[in-house]
Amino acid sequence: MPDLPPYYSVRLADDIALQLGLLTQLLAHSSPQEAALILSKVLDYDEGLLGRVTELVATGSRFAQDHSQRGILPPEVWLAVGRSASEMGNIGAELGGHADTLKRLGAPSAIAPGKPVPSAMVVRRSR
Repeated sequence: MPDLPPYYSVRLADDIALQLGLLTQLLAHSSPQEAALILSKVLDYDEGLLGRVTELVATGSRFAQDHSQRGILPPEVWLAVGRSASEMGNIGAELGGHADTLKRLGAPSAIAPGKPVPSAMVVRRSR
């Protein structure tokens, strides 16, 4: 790892949070094709945002475990961060399969001109 200035990582986290806010605004105002492409990038579990954030939280869980075992952090912190990483992994696995569908929808030829045809919604809850 290169020699970085003090608290560079904290500033980096702030910058990423700001960029995520901007991306959220852009997504809200994007065309359907662009929104599908954005979501495909976010949900791609191997290379996308969700997978990277999950990996970050899992790394945080290992940090919390180590510091909890040393008595620096309460065990509840480690358990909460670890549970969150696990749940994010489950969410990523569930959503990751849809990234390719969204990517195809974002292709220039995917949306035909004319009136869209609605489809029946099927809502499933898994727990």
